[in-house]
Amino acid sequence: MSDYESDEMMSVEAARQLRDTTACFVGIGLPSTGANLARRTHNPELVLVYEAGAIGAKPPRLPLSIGDGMLGETADYIAAVPEIFNYWVQPGRIDVGFLGAAQIDRFANINTTVVGDYASPKVRLPGAGGAPEIAASCGEVIVIVRQSKRAFVEKVDFITSVGHLDGPGARERLGLRGKGPTKVITDLGILEPDPETAQLVLTHVHSGITPDQAREATGWDLKIAEDLKTTEPPTEEELKALRELVNA
Repeated sequence: MSDYESDEMMSVEAARQLRDTTACFVGIGLPSTGANLARRTHNPELVLVYEAGAIGAKPPRLPLSIGDGMLGETADYIAAVPEIFNYWVQPGRIDVGFLGAAQIDRFANINTTVVGDYASPKVRLPGAGGAPEIAASCGEVIVIVRQSKRAFVEKVDFITSVGHLDGPGARERLGLRGKGPTKVITDLGILEPDPETAQLVLTHVHSGITPDQAREATGWDLKIAEDLKTTEPPTEEELKALRELVNA
């Protein structure tokens, strides 16, 4: 098996989650890498939807932004941004939405707004964009974020995008359509919400990673699944396709 970087493991695992997905709302960075890798390997019919309006984009290289002209050139259809959200996202027509996070808590609530007090923050972050609608209405959400105590906090400083709020039933009370975050893919493993408590549980570690390492990188008492699994390392074929994509 070839050597690989943690970002490559995250991208490959993201791609693997899209085996049975029809439509995926894609951001820039690792989500875009994972979604485009899925199209190149095992799901060529996957419809990529980008926030700026490209539907069914088939980029020959990784886009530089959600407004990269190449996305429009290769798309099946170009929609206005309000149409993307009003017609595609909010009615639940997107199977999977990818999100990143500056902070994420035990209930998978996401902060991309501020670190510290909202009125006088330590850090002003990029903000919401379309993330709240993605978190609310996509069939499910996959979060991709590097695991550290700085990012994995007991309670986010600001809820930009609702995960499972404060536990079971919270999304339903808010009338949110989608399942919310179903997986959090990190450089150490995969976390999934417990079906009874909705709190994130470590269900997989990547090869060479121990549960203690994951605990040490988490700002709360991280629960470990009794049947903790090890993710399959990237195959030679996956790495070849990924590196061709990244270097195109």
